[in-house]
Amino acid sequence: MKTRNLTLLLDFYELTMANGFFKENPEKIGYFDLYFRKVPDQGGLVVYTGLDQVINYLSNLYFSDSDIKFLRQLGTFEEKFLKYLENFDFKCDVWSMKEGTPAFPNEPLLTVRGPLLQAQLLETMLLNIINHESLIATKARRVCMVAHGRKVMEFGSRRAQGADAATYGARAAVIGGCFGTANVLSAKEFGLKPMGTMAHSWVQSFPSEIEAFEAWMRVYPHNCLLLVDTYDVLNSGVPHAIEVFRQLKRQGIDGPFGIRIDSGDITYLTRQARKMLDQAGFESATITISNALDEEVIQNVLEEGAQVDSFGVGEKMITAASDPVLSGVYKMVAIQEEGKIIPKIKLSNTVEKTTIPGFKHPYRLYDEEGKARGDLLLAADEKVRANSRIYNSDPNKTIQIRRLKNWKLKPLHQQIYIAGKLVYQQPKTLEVKAYSQAKVKELPEACLRLKNPDIYDVFWSKRIRELRTKMIEEFTSK
Repeated sequence: MKTRNLTLLLDFYELTMANGFFKENPEKIGYFDLYFRKVPDQGGLVVYTGLDQVINYLSNLYFSDSDIKFLRQLGTFEEKFLKYLENFDFKCDVWSMKEGTPAFPNEPLLTVRGPLLQAQLLETMLLNIINHESLIATKARRVCMVAHGRKVMEFGSRRAQGADAATYGARAAVIGGCFGTANVLSAKEFGLKPMGTMAHSWVQSFPSEIEAFEAWMRVYPHNCLLLVDTYDVLNSGVPHAIEVFRQLKRQGIDGPFGIRIDSGDITYLTRQARKMLDQAGFESATITISNALDEEVIQNVLEEGAQVDSFGVGEKMITAASDPVLSGVYKMVAIQEEGKIIPKIKLSNTVEKTTIPGFKHPYRLYDEEGKARGDLLLAADEKVRANSRIYNSDPNKTIQIRRLKNWKLKPLHQQIYIAGKLVYQQPKTLEVKAYSQAKVKELPEACLRLKNPDIYDVFWSKRIRELRTKMIEEFTSK
């Protein structure tokens, strides 16, 4: 996966524009923000994920001989531009939130500064990576939240939208809270725990269910987790599982034991199975359920009294089926001429599609108890004092103006590249997961709710608000 050259995974207009920049002003510097406009599933936050793959992409950015040959055959580009691509030397600066950071609409997850012809070329791939992985991590957080501490395993590779979606999606799901994944390639690449036992075909391949279970017992005596719904959960599967567990106990093996149910009335079947296991003396035997689970199904079965220790969640998480698009965009916010930063704006007839101009960085505001009270966008060279006015970015909020209290500001952006050189050490995946979970706990509980979460406040400084207002008036009064 790491050896593929994905440089041409871009929209053609990025190349035509780059060619134009190359001919007209190859040295002009542009600033681009990558952000999203709304949280999927009407949720309260997005788990920003994908920086690891972004770094891998940017650190291996080159146009191969076959790429140049293909572009030459199109007849669109002059040889000077193709020569530039052939000797492509990445020179951009990149700032980003740490991977795993809980993020909110219209604040830059990532900012790119560099030659316009380079910065523009990055749009499609950066959005492809970050939109997908952040979407899956966000969905996984919702699923894991309603499991209330029970283990959630990612089981979705067979229903993912291709190999990369399965592999990077599994990583994103773990960052979002999953305990492990069934995807062995993802486990190998990212230091994760591969999980899984048997499918129905194992049971079907033997003359009887009990013979299938006994064979599994012989192969895996110290990890005997049995799939009990091939034929009849309560009249066949669970009784045969109990018989095998008893055989292991007579051999002096005391677990771990467990069953998995992949179909049927989950609430009823797990409650009955729990009684049967307990009555047979296997109170510690675990019950895992799977089969088209998501946060709504998990929440419902637990509220109904289902007896479940862990969940295998597949297609609805790996595809984020209930809301399968993160509305991430990559927009120019400024250019630089003769050392001066000139803000740029893109207008729309809707507030949400009008960009926030200027080079800026996001900060998180913390109270004395370490709780996050909102985020604040400041111009990159801006300092604010206590009691300064700050302005809510959400026009629907009743209170639009607040005073900056004695809150501690912590920067959310770190510089990842300086003039194309990587200057950031990316943590391992499980470290990203731990960081993400810690940061989610810092947020107000009201914005973590599954349904009708409170809208987390994202503020603008007076300078940013006035700049945006001025530029809107300037372009709409003509």
